[in-house]
Amino acid sequence: MFNTKLLNHSDAINLWQIWQKTAQAYPNIVALYDPHAEPEVKITYQELADLIASFGAGLRSLGIQNGDMVALIADNSPRWMVADQGIMSIGAANATRSSQAERTELLYILEHSDSIALVVENLATLEKLQPELQSLPIRQVILLSDEDPPTGMYNFEQIIDRGENSEQDRYRRELGNAEITRNTLATLIYTSGTSGRPKGVMLTHGNLLHQVNFAVTVVQIQPGERILSILPTWHSYERSFEYFTLAQGCTQIYSNLRSIKKDLKQYKPHYMVAVPRLWESIYEGVQKQFRDQSTAKQQLVKFFFSASQSYIKARRCLQGLDLENLNPSIAQRLWAGVQMISLWGLHKLGDKLVYKKVREGTGGMFKFIVSGGGSIAEHIEDFYEIVGINILGGYGLTETSPITHVRRPARNLRYADGQPLPRTETRIVDLESRADLPTGQRGLVLIRGPQVMRGYYKNPEATAKSIDPEGWFETGDLGWVSEHGDLIITGRAKDTIVLSNGENIEPQALENACSRSSYVDQIIVVGQDQKQLGALIVPNLSALEAAQLIPPNSELSQVLNELNSAKVQTLYREELNREVKNRPGYSSNDRIGPFAFLPEPFSIANSMMTQTFKVRRNVVTEHYQDIIDKMFT
Repeated sequence: MFNTKLLNHSDAINLWQIWQKTAQAYPNIVALYDPHAEPEVKITYQELADLIASFGAGLRSLGIQNGDMVALIADNSPRWMVADQGIMSIGAANATRSSQAERTELLYILEHSDSIALVVENLATLEKLQPELQSLPIRQVILLSDEDPPTGMYNFEQIIDRGENSEQDRYRRELGNAEITRNTLATLIYTSGTSGRPKGVMLTHGNLLHQVNFAVTVVQIQPGERILSILPTWHSYERSFEYFTLAQGCTQIYSNLRSIKKDLKQYKPHYMVAVPRLWESIYEGVQKQFRDQSTAKQQLVKFFFSASQSYIKARRCLQGLDLENLNPSIAQRLWAGVQMISLWGLHKLGDKLVYKKVREGTGGMFKFIVSGGGSIAEHIEDFYEIVGINILGGYGLTETSPITHVRRPARNLRYADGQPLPRTETRIVDLESRADLPTGQRGLVLIRGPQVMRGYYKNPEATAKSIDPEGWFETGDLGWVSEHGDLIITGRAKDTIVLSNGENIEPQALENACSRSSYVDQIIVVGQDQKQLGALIVPNLSALEAAQLIPPNSELSQVLNELNSAKVQTLYREELNREVKNRPGYSSNDRIGPFAFLPEPFSIANSMMTQTFKVRRNVVTEHYQDIIDKMFT
């Protein structure tokens, strides 16, 4: 049996000390497991601590010292974690990015970060950076692969061997000393660069330790519990969650988009973090299975979901967790209790016949999942609550390490973004005057706390614009705070669409509403300076096929002409009108007028999504500007 007492890392002054403590507490628990590597990789906590120490010692043997910058251009794998923490363990900092990023972006990061060494995925990625790499001040290159390196370079095993033969024990004892403090720079994480050059966000050991130490106030995980990892491990969201779960002795299992459905069933994770797009894809997969059933079974499923929708809404009211009515009266609570009692049997029968099978499709062991990195649509929240999979929504930015707010299991207010982590302050201010706004009023969100970045690397102007002299970070997001301290993000200030009549429209909420339609896969609302809103739509082909509106097994590019038929156009007009009007707070300005279908989905491959699956709104609108212009002509 494992010791189930949570490890306390509050006395740590750097991340290296965490791996020392976990190795002592859980030496034989598997820390990192990659079932998709050939051969598969399993690393225990003791082995992880040893590898981190050896990698760091190997770097130090090459002359890399405290304060140096090392670029880490690689993707999810146990070796990434070893390299990441090995670099930090000697007081160096890493500048991180995926090997799949665009070549020009990688070269910019290498040059801008002043990196003197490069840890790179493999020879193919190294070749991608040539010949410009030769003109940069990179003194050492290390491959994370086992490929034979070019002369003067090293591969992973060679660095580990150098570290093991260079007084590793002495380094292991010394690496936790005071020269690496909470103020020591740990990493540069470059923003996605959706507009202009990416900025290097400077995060310190203290920024990241705040996440490790205070995530335990949200949920208390146990050693040996399983985490399924799919987001880019270099990104602050996945990264901080990994540091937290590994600091408590969990087993991290690496997955990927091709294997995620199989891995969920096979490895039965207890926890997982992802962006809304992943939870939407799982939801859509379930919906497709429902559409493949007979008409009678589809009607039965719809009946159960309708009953359960009423059940969870009544339950939220009774618990005071209905965002539209946070302070229900006694009479409203009593009526909600009556509704729950009357619907309980149907909800439980639906669970036995339908929802249990959905949970089994995700492994059936989730204690909770976390959604962040963007707004999750309300119907997705409802779906997971109905089927009994607990989503804890959260909020944060790369600049805040990233988590500032997260919903708690004891106060899981759906459609909200949670309560602040300890030592985190929130202000809502007027966009123009920057005056503080009353509780419940919407404005610009400011954050202050130990997780706020040191600043943007070599960019004091951008830093001063983002962090005021009192330490308040301007998030660029709009939102409000409830009287209970819940943060509710309503959109991005820079994404706000201003119609020609002066009305301000936040597109994200409308997009979330429209995506409730089974015929909408992806959608972007447009209309800046126009009389009305418009939309760019990626249609859901499987739903159209099930409705016999397009031929089976069609490609999107092949059916664009058929999508312009009167029958399909009328269908989408009705779908958009219904979902927008059903949205709380609907006004006539929310109505979507013209719309157009796009020839391909938004994806990472076509640069319309970031590697954390956020739609690059400006890239999409710029790419399809001709279509937008025609819509409004």
